[in-house]
Amino acid sequence: MPAHPPQSLPQNAAKTSLHVPVFAWYATHARDLPWRRPEASAWSVLVSELMLQQTPVKRVLPVHQAWLERWPTPAALAVEPTGEAVRAWGRLGYPRRALRLHAAAVAIAERHDGEVPADLDDLLALPGVGEYTAAAVASFAYGRRHVVLDTNVRRVLGRVLGGVEFPATSLNRAERERAASVVPDEPPHPVGTAATWAVAVMELGALVCTAGAPRCGECPLADQCAWRLAGFPAYDGPPRRGQAWAGTDRQCRGRLMAVLRDADGPVHRSALEAAWSGTATLADQRERCLVSLVADGLAVRTSPETYALP
Repeated sequence: MPAHPPQSLPQNAAKTSLHVPVFAWYATHARDLPWRRPEASAWSVLVSELMLQQTPVKRVLPVHQAWLERWPTPAALAVEPTGEAVRAWGRLGYPRRALRLHAAAVAIAERHDGEVPADLDDLLALPGVGEYTAAAVASFAYGRRHVVLDTNVRRVLGRVLGGVEFPATSLNRAERERAASVVPDEPPHPVGTAATWAVAVMELGALVCTAGAPRCGECPLADQCAWRLAGFPAYDGPPRRGQAWAGTDRQCRGRLMAVLRDADGPVHRSALEAAWSGTATLADQRERCLVSLVADGLAVRTSPETYALP
């Protein structure tokens, strides 16, 4: 995608009252991320999108780099055991994403001659690729015109156009239509492309129009923001809670996975017990989590007393 959109004046002033300031802001403030660079492959974009789900950029950067160095193409990953993908995933969390990425690599190698497809339907048919990820890859890797709606984009458009602090819990038709109405036209709009618009609004939500502490004084859309002009009305919806961690099954699974990842081979049950122990309740939780890891395909039982990565 172009790093700096052209600055000629638009014909459709109503629609581009948003485009002009956002494109100008992005040209100055966009982060230099490897999956956004002109030389980035579609595989790099797909890997980044899976890794960035519920994970901050700063944690993804080193893992993304190591992943692409080891597996520069889907075919390179497809021939590896799934356990190697899980091991390389490290501590990014939600390791089932590693399994999905491996399965997507296999499908790309088998169905698309090793090339990440550009067609939206083909992307949606890949394992682990949903509506947002398919649109993001088609847009960011191939410049296709799609509505790309991640959490950041939904929040920005909800505030600027909808006048609400946070979007609805689930994506709805009205939200999709509102987002589609402001996507730049193709062929390329006078001030920038649809793909650049998508990533620019995403960046604005990540850096300025944040969930907890929006910096309205730095926002290029402050004078057009319906939420700001309405006096910042409070969110009117179900409570928004952060995800708990300490003592949860997620933490327990993470501890068990760390033991399996760090081992060169099968791990005896005693090592897993040592990773999460102390009370009978914790022991019950550990067994439940171990069973769930096996059921999810993240671990295999290699003997009655040993476990390993798949």
